[in-house]
Amino acid sequence: MKNIKLYSMAIAASMALGLTSCGEDFLSEEPSSKLPLDGYYNSESRVLEAAVASYDPLHWFDYFSGYAPLNLVWDSMGDDFYVGGSSTTDQSQIHLISQYKSESRNSIEGAWTAAYSGINRSIRLIDDATALESLEENTRQSFIDEGRTLRAWYYLMLWKTWGNVPFYMENLTFPYIAKQLKADDIYANIIVDLEEVLENKSLPMKRPDEWAGRMTWAAAAMIYADYVMYQKDEARYGKALGYMKDIIISNQYDLVAGADYDHLFDYAHEWNKEIIMDVNYQCKGGTRDWGSANAPGGTVLPAMIGVDGLSYNGASGDFIGGWGFGTVSKEVYDAFEEGDLRRDIALLNMDKYMEDKWNNEGIRVTYNGRYQNTGIFLRKYLGRPGGTEGAIASSDLNWENNLHLYRYAETLLNAAELALAVGDGSAQSYFDQVRSRAGLESKPVSVDNILAERRVEFVGEGKRYFDLVRTGKAASVLKTGGGVVLQTKRTLEEDGTFKGTCTWGGQAIPERQDWEESKKYLPIPQSEIEAAQGTIIQNPY
Repeated sequence: MKNIKLYSMAIAASMALGLTSCGEDFLSEEPSSKLPLDGYYNSESRVLEAAVASYDPLHWFDYFSGYAPLNLVWDSMGDDFYVGGSSTTDQSQIHLISQYKSESRNSIEGAWTAAYSGINRSIRLIDDATALESLEENTRQSFIDEGRTLRAWYYLMLWKTWGNVPFYMENLTFPYIAKQLKADDIYANIIVDLEEVLENKSLPMKRPDEWAGRMTWAAAAMIYADYVMYQKDEARYGKALGYMKDIIISNQYDLVAGADYDHLFDYAHEWNKEIIMDVNYQCKGGTRDWGSANAPGGTVLPAMIGVDGLSYNGASGDFIGGWGFGTVSKEVYDAFEEGDLRRDIALLNMDKYMEDKWNNEGIRVTYNGRYQNTGIFLRKYLGRPGGTEGAIASSDLNWENNLHLYRYAETLLNAAELALAVGDGSAQSYFDQVRSRAGLESKPVSVDNILAERRVEFVGEGKRYFDLVRTGKAASVLKTGGGVVLQTKRTLEEDGTFKGTCTWGGQAIPERQDWEESKKYLPIPQSEIEAAQGTIIQNPY
């Protein structure tokens, strides 16, 4: 289910912010769509427009001054995903990141810009709500804490990716340069602010359906736990566990059970009971296009990770093909236990899929296979028929698929890990709930077992690399060369017979070097260092 109301207000918010283009008469005529900001936010409905504007940069990460879908970039640094495409020169900035050879002049600087745009707009929301005296006090505080939570998420993206970044809590004035803080100092500032938000309880635990996508108390708690667990701030584990328990006992979220696990990833059941925070994309009316990637609309992710050369040879198909990025490692496919119902919903093994479609439906499926091909694709976010219906601009940039940031399954696994750390006896119960949903028997709760469970539960959702780093396993797992790729694959002939065999070998990332602690943070984009007039020190990398 899509939040039409929140999405449609983005256009009005953009107008209020004066996001217009220039023509020949720019110097002499005021654009008709531009409204003065001074005095504009003079009612609750207009402060709501400021709120909508503060969410808009969430959509930009996947394509803004270059491709940088957060789940693809983050997972390519781990052991579950390969960048793929045509070669290492195809989206080379992401390939370099996956090799631990990232360059400051060939980076995902668009993601940096998107995050700071989000911070700027979140602070505007806070300021506008604070200044409007006519707002009822509870409403004012809710808007303010909504902005603070959004600001914390945008900083989380910067903090986990670059670590030591410019930091400000109030919008800048000329010359618009903020002091660069160490990652630990950024954490210290944000975590206290988030604790105040959570203690205020001005945000609802869950929004009504028409406002799905706006920040909630549960989302703020999940962001808090993300910070605390990545920082390994043991002094706050008890508090983070308490917040996870508050979400659990609220009974407002639950696991999508059994065979309905696919509801997490289809179009008809978006914002189901398991979703706590998504990036909300919508294809209908989508105007994102080449050259205007920050316009309202959908996502490019399904086009990027779609199976290249996918053909149903005249029959209707389950999925729409794409560009062959983000191939999935054989190792994570094999990490699923026997009988785990999540595997074939989360991942698409093309060899198995071709055989099943032919044997069960008589449909001949074929595909090509590009660089780093494993024959395994991220089914969760593959484009499906109808996924760009109603898009006004480029269908490649306007897919319907929401990007999951936090789900209730992570609440339970966070609670299990935190409970284990502080000696709370509830860890096993929380752990077992996630395994039971997957059709698996109980297993003794431990850090290693939780980590393994997180790997298969959140495959392709941008969690794995950070889990390896925060648990101290990155150096031993992320080794030179990576995994293996398909050397040969089976093909299905027109008469229904298979030709050839699937053979594995080589190095999936032959250019990859061993991960070491200096690779935790990416190099800061050189353009940002130059713009900051020498006030930013480059990360050691």
